[in-house]
Amino acid sequence: MRHNKKFNHLGRKKAHREALLSNLTISLIMHKRIFTTLAKAKALRMYCEPLINRSKKDDTPNRRLVFSYLQNKEAVKELFGVIAEKVADRPGGYTRILKTGHRLGDNAEMCMIELVDFNELLLGEKETKKAKTTRRSRRKKSADAAEATAEAPATE
Repeated sequence: MRHNKKFNHLGRKKAHREALLSNLTISLIMHKRIFTTLAKAKALRMYCEPLINRSKKDDTPNRRLVFSYLQNKEAVKELFGVIAEKVADRPGGYTRILKTGHRLGDNAEMCMIELVDFNELLLGEKETKKAKTTRRSRRKKSADAAEATAEAPATE
């Protein structure tokens, strides 16, 4: 019986599934964004978020536990160095899944999974938002800019 066996087996045996998720996690840590199928991305999120949470506390037992899952020294170093300092104040939800459509060959639903704190485009939009201003005059801004540039050389 399948009582309380809720994770996706991804059509693989246990060893193959763990190797797949380990390799996907290493790629996600090193590249900060990967493209994969939606089912693999959802399984990857359940696999890598506890490891990212462990990296917040940098001590030997946590490093050894994460290394036992990943078996990659460079990925562990990147996780406990660069990624841990960016996610230090975040209480969870370290990854974001964005659907990108269907694959041409087999119509599998594809998506992009990325680390939330490493998307410069979305982080830049939050910082550059300016307060809403009211319109004071009926003049067009382009006309004002053209007049200002026409007057500037005349004053020199």
